[in-house]
Amino acid sequence: MQNGEREMEIDDLRTFVEVADTGGVTPAAQRLGVSKSMVSRRIARVEAELGVQLVARTTRGIALTEEGATFRDYAARISAEIDVARETILPAGELRGRLRVAAPLSFGPTHFAPVLSQMARLHPQLQVISCYTDRFVDLITEGFDCAIRIGYLPDSNLLARRVGPLYGRFVGSPDYVARNGSPETPDELLKHEALMQGTETWQVTDGDQVLNIRPQGRFKADNGVALLAAALEGLGIARLPNGLTDQHIASGALIEVMPKHPPPTAGIFVVRPPGQHPAKKVRVLTEMLIECFDSGS
Repeated sequence: MQNGEREMEIDDLRTFVEVADTGGVTPAAQRLGVSKSMVSRRIARVEAELGVQLVARTTRGIALTEEGATFRDYAARISAEIDVARETILPAGELRGRLRVAAPLSFGPTHFAPVLSQMARLHPQLQVISCYTDRFVDLITEGFDCAIRIGYLPDSNLLARRVGPLYGRFVGSPDYVARNGSPETPDELLKHEALMQGTETWQVTDGDQVLNIRPQGRFKADNGVALLAAALEGLGIARLPNGLTDQHIASGALIEVMPKHPPPTAGIFVVRPPGQHPAKKVRVLTEMLIECFDSGS
């Protein structure tokens, strides 16, 4: 290499991938935790080294050129391989870098946040960034290493790893039950006000069978905590995880209804982007969650 020349660095490649995936300098800078000017300089260095234009500015942000779209996949693979290599040579059990995790708002702050906090305590060199939301997060576009999700996802070694069961129940307040009665069968449940996240289908068990029903209701919310509040106010019947309702059942603020037809057991999953080698930090988080949830509700 001649004097004054400069080899392409891994941070430059990683920055280019972030710009390509987020579609702009500003969101890439926010995700990387650096200034916008630093992002621009890194992109310029990559383009200068390759001798081609990789990105073009548009009214909506950044668009990849044909060369940029081709190079993005190579740059992402190189960055991922470097991460795996770094992890391989780290001392046993040591984690570094950044772990960006999406988790559900309804269950995450109470049940998953303690595990993430413990992970951060055990690995002082690891930066843990968690986002709690009940919307469906696009892991690749939004730059997450993984997501913790609850529901009825398939158990797949490629995309999702089941880390434990999730039990749920149908509940209503004593006031609601006194006014409207307690449904005993799936057909009776259809006559009640349902508290739902949308127009979803509810699953109920009937012996060894799982039935799909479509309840109706006038109160909807995008997370379980809000549905719990509505149930406590006597607005209807809610289908909620046991972890959200246990204390209210114990206090008498809620009553379990249809105990002979509970929802089928769901699962807690760690989901990661497809086509990538699972990072050591994701594997460690998965193991910690299994230890925490695989033997309980």
